[in-house]
Amino acid sequence: MTRILVLAKTPVPGRVKTRLCPPWTLEQAAVVAGAALHDTLETVGAGVLVVDGGHPAPAGWDRIAQRGDQLPSRLANAFADVGAGPVVLIGMDTPQVTRALLAQAAARLADADAVLGLAEDGGWWALGLRDPAHAEILRTIPTSLSDTGSRTFRALQDSGLRVSSLPVLRDVDTVADARAVADLCPADSQFRRVVTALDAEVPV
Repeated sequence: MTRILVLAKTPVPGRVKTRLCPPWTLEQAAVVAGAALHDTLETVGAGVLVVDGGHPAPAGWDRIAQRGDQLPSRLANAFADVGAGPVVLIGMDTPQVTRALLAQAAARLADADAVLGLAEDGGWWALGLRDPAHAEILRTIPTSLSDTGSRTFRALQDSGLRVSSLPVLRDVDTVADARAVADLCPADSQFRRVVTALDAEVPV
């Protein structure tokens, strides 16, 4: 059985989604981040919350703390800390993700060694590994660059892994991202409701 890991930050003002400010305040950005995390956890249903900070895991979830000073090490450690067996890791920045997409990622690990979902900004939104030990390559790949995703893809291939690609998604970094992603979310999603309400309060 493939486990889903959600890598997340506790939505504390000033520590999450600061690129949304301005026009939104640090407090509003934290509400947006909290809504994105809520919807992501709701979609996944059950898995492992790999969290920075004190955010609790929902009922039925496992919870482990993030380890490492920098994101590359935190990513690699997240895979290492869950033990053996196929794993798909996503973040909290793609609240539009669907159960069908996650099921597709898990299913592809039956034939591929890795699955990778690139993000529109050049990063990646999902990484699945049949053997979590292969996540060690992440320690050498810088994050938040326009070619982080392509570097990750090449590193996986250079390790001799068969890599399957997932659809490209847009993640939430800017207000423009938040609005575009909100439009892709169901009408009753918390993320969509929060972004719509903020746009009514702080039109740009």
